[in-house]
Amino acid sequence: MSEFVMPSLGTDMEAGTLYEWFVKPGDAVQRGDVIASVETAKGVIDIEIFEDGRIDQLLVEPGTEVPVGTPIAVVVGAEPVAAAAVPVPVPAAAEAHPMDQKALVRPSKPEPAHNGKRVRVSPVARKLAEELGVDLSQIVGTGPNGAISRADVEEFQRRGAAAPRVEETAPPSRVEQQPVVEKPAEQPTKAAAQKGSTEFQAAMRRAIAAAMARSNREIPHYYLETRLDMGRPLAWLEAENQKRPIRDRILPVVLLIKATAKALVDVPDLNGYWVDDALRPSEAIHIGFAIALRQGGLVTPAIHHADLKSLEELMAAMSDLIMRTRAGRLRSSELTDATITLTNLGDMGVEKVYGVIYPPQVALVGFGKVMEQPWAVNGLLGVRPVLTVTLAGDHRASDGRRGGQFLDVLAKHLQEPDKL
Repeated sequence: MSEFVMPSLGTDMEAGTLYEWFVKPGDAVQRGDVIASVETAKGVIDIEIFEDGRIDQLLVEPGTEVPVGTPIAVVVGAEPVAAAAVPVPVPAAAEAHPMDQKALVRPSKPEPAHNGKRVRVSPVARKLAEELGVDLSQIVGTGPNGAISRADVEEFQRRGAAAPRVEETAPPSRVEQQPVVEKPAEQPTKAAAQKGSTEFQAAMRRAIAAAMARSNREIPHYYLETRLDMGRPLAWLEAENQKRPIRDRILPVVLLIKATAKALVDVPDLNGYWVDDALRPSEAIHIGFAIALRQGGLVTPAIHHADLKSLEELMAAMSDLIMRTRAGRLRSSELTDATITLTNLGDMGVEKVYGVIYPPQVALVGFGKVMEQPWAVNGLLGVRPVLTVTLAGDHRASDGRRGGQFLDVLAKHLQEPDKL
């Protein structure tokens, strides 16, 4: 028998709100199965189990906020989950006994019903709906099993379907009286929507700031920068894409992801975690890809085994990850397994980016904009498409020489795009 606890989905997470259970007592589960979804400051995340067994008890009701490390289910017929299954250290707040955390648990409210059937509602969506005066029973959810998310409420309001809150009065006797009820409520409704969106962005910014503050405080960063001639890889990619249907074409960033993964095979010191005052290298290469959310904020889910995927598979994996990130359908392993982070701001016109390492990772690679710049080849000066690459390294795990070797290998792999 073992306890399944509220997982830490990042160093900035202290508690999560159980959104929905996908299992019930008596169900058999296998390692990697999604058994629940949890709402955090960065959205609703599908939670996987890391052992085989059978669900014996569900200890937490949907809609309750639970500190990280608190048991939320009991699993029988399996060994306890190894601590190494989730590389992100558990915050100190989770070390207290769950009975001491009762004040942090918030009971859920009755769920709305569609055609007599109960529908799950995200706690954030419920709060926003209350502020807007929206009837949740009129919204069709797009979350897991039809659950209503914050985005569903915002979209409902954006389309002008939100019903303003008014005190019940007798029906108006004249048609000209009807606008008097509706028009004054229109402006507060828009203001409430803006407030809800602003609160979500503020919560995410606080979560990101907490992780970055810890990174700057604890990690002795060193930075390296180099410029790469992208003429050959871009020419190869253009010729390759001409052979493909439009839907199967590959974006330039996919070459950068694959070259980074292959360089990590050659220089593994930058791939892993700093835990218990020691480097824990990872054999698997899971590249955390920074994705901007439409409502603001940033999430860096992992592309698993990036070194083993073909360019076509990487393109599909990246597209799928972006879509699910913005729809709020990520899995817990995608948020905790990244062994290094890659950020690409070239599409925003940024020439170079100096990133902050996301603990407990030990490196971050940044790519800027491909720009036409003077470049000498065989003693002749010309204009070439040039990309600036930066590396942020943890000096506890590596040094400038190893970082330089990584950038050199990365450049060599990009100059052989047909071998990526």
